[in-house]
Amino acid sequence: MSALATPAAGTHRPTRTSRPSLARLTAVELRKATDTRAGFWLLAILVLVALGMVIVQMFTGSAEDRNFADFFGGAQLPVGILLPVVGILAVTGEWSQRTTLSTFALEPRRERIIAAKISAATLMAVGAVVASLAWAALANIVAPLVTDANASWDFSGELLGRVLLFQVLMVLVGTAFGLALLNTPLAIVLYFVLPTVLTILGSTISALETPVEWLDLNSTTMPLIDGDMSGERWGQLGTSLALWLAVPLALGTWRVLRSEIK
Repeated sequence: MSALATPAAGTHRPTRTSRPSLARLTAVELRKATDTRAGFWLLAILVLVALGMVIVQMFTGSAEDRNFADFFGGAQLPVGILLPVVGILAVTGEWSQRTTLSTFALEPRRERIIAAKISAATLMAVGAVVASLAWAALANIVAPLVTDANASWDFSGELLGRVLLFQVLMVLVGTAFGLALLNTPLAIVLYFVLPTVLTILGSTISALETPVEWLDLNSTTMPLIDGDMSGERWGQLGTSLALWLAVPLALGTWRVLRSEIK
């Protein structure tokens, strides 16, 4: 019996490979988001649009508005429009290219793949904010040379925190839409159309005016950029996020965990 249990000479027991860590999965998702033409050019356009906005600010407005904080804040609006599309593509690109089978074969626990995609989208939002900081700093150095800019470097950590929260929320909402729909064109169209329709309804139907103030994501997130948050506005932001982030994220997670991969 002992002879049978002893492995033959020259043979080795197969070693058990460990599952990839969440950090490694996140790095893989970041690479996926940038190694396609659509992903690469969208990120490139996002960075260039932020630069373009800063350049426009350098030659418009009053001299007092040409400073580091205002350059940085102005760059966030176009970035906030494009970042959700980055989040959508981070999820739906794999489904449209039919590479999910190999992804889930390498990591069968789908909830970890979802977490990695969310982490990657968050890191891309942070990267966009860092790029905006770089453009704002460059503009604040150049502006006094070509205009009568104030060129103040006054900047608060509170502003950075608000802007960072705004951009992370925007990209997460896009990611949630991508998870819920798993279709790039449909997710992009509905992400932009549904909030716009809600805004129009709120402005044309008086009975909906108050509910829309709590559900319109565009109006509830703008105070984050403007720095005009209050207790009520935090409540409005949380309510709108429950509709536009929590619901599609829960639906999308359930769908991805249960869907059949072909």
